[in-house]
Amino acid sequence: MDKKAITARCAEQFAALSGNTLTKENGIDPKYIGTVMFDAPIVGFGSADDTLFDEYKKPGVIGPWHMSPDEWLDGAKTVISLFFPISEEVRTSNYGEKSVSSVQWAYARVDGQAYIGRYMAELKAWLEKQGVRCCVPALDPRFAMLRGGQGIEGDGIDEHSYGSRWSERHAAYVCGLGTFSLSKGLITRKGVAGRFASLICDLPLEADVREYTGIYDYCINCGACVKRCPVNAIDPVNGKDHAICDVNVKLSGVIHAPRYGCGLCQTKVPCEKEIPLHRA
Repeated sequence: MDKKAITARCAEQFAALSGNTLTKENGIDPKYIGTVMFDAPIVGFGSADDTLFDEYKKPGVIGPWHMSPDEWLDGAKTVISLFFPISEEVRTSNYGEKSVSSVQWAYARVDGQAYIGRYMAELKAWLEKQGVRCCVPALDPRFAMLRGGQGIEGDGIDEHSYGSRWSERHAAYVCGLGTFSLSKGLITRKGVAGRFASLICDLPLEADVREYTGIYDYCINCGACVKRCPVNAIDPVNGKDHAICDVNVKLSGVIHAPRYGCGLCQTKVPCEKEIPLHRA
C-alpha cells in the first residue's frame, strides 16, 4: 500500500460513488436537477508527527481544544487530506450581488457535505480492509464545533473562540494542499471554492513536499473577497471575523431552510479556481 494506490483509489471511488449529482430525491427545484456539486478531489499526504500540529494548539492559532493526530488515533503515522473543488456550475451560480448564497451553493454545502461524509466512510472502510487502522475526525463522535465559545469546554475558550477539535483546512496546509487567504479559506491549485476532508491512519507514508513556506503565500491580498462579503466580515488588515460571518450564515439558513451557505468570498474572486498570479 503506497500513496499512488491510495490516490488512485480516491479517483476511482469518486467516479463510482453516487450522490454527487442533485436529483429529485434531494428535493431541489426541478430546474436544478442534474447539477454536479464537486469535481474530482485532489489528495495530499502529511506526517502525523508534523510539529505544526503542536503549533495549532496555541492560543491565537487554533487553540488548546484542537486535537493532534495521535489523540484521534493511537499510533497515527499519516494524515491524508482531500479537497473537493466546487463545480463550475455551482460556483458561477453564486456570482450575483446578493446577501446569501445561491440555492445550488446551499445544496452543495449541506447535501454535498453529506456526500463527502459517505465518501470518507467508504475510503476508511477500504483502507481497513487492507489492514490499515483509520480515523475520520469529522465522522468521529469527538468532533465538535465551537462557535462563540459554545460547544466545547476547556481552558482558553471564550466568547471569541471559533473552531473545532480538528481543522480540515489546517490539516490540508500540513499536507501540502495550499495556503490561507485573507478570507481564511485555503487556496489550493484548484482554488479556494470547495470542501475539505481528511483521514488519519497508522500507515507510514512519506509526506508530500510543501511548495510554500508562509501561511499566506498563495494570497495576492487583492481584497476581492473583502468586497464580496455582504456583511463586512473580512478586514484587509485583520482578516475574517467569524462571529460576523456566522450571523450571515444563520440568515441563509432561514432563507434556504433546512440548508444554508454563503461562499460569496470564495466565488467571483481571483483565487476561486486556481492559485492567482502574484503582481510584479
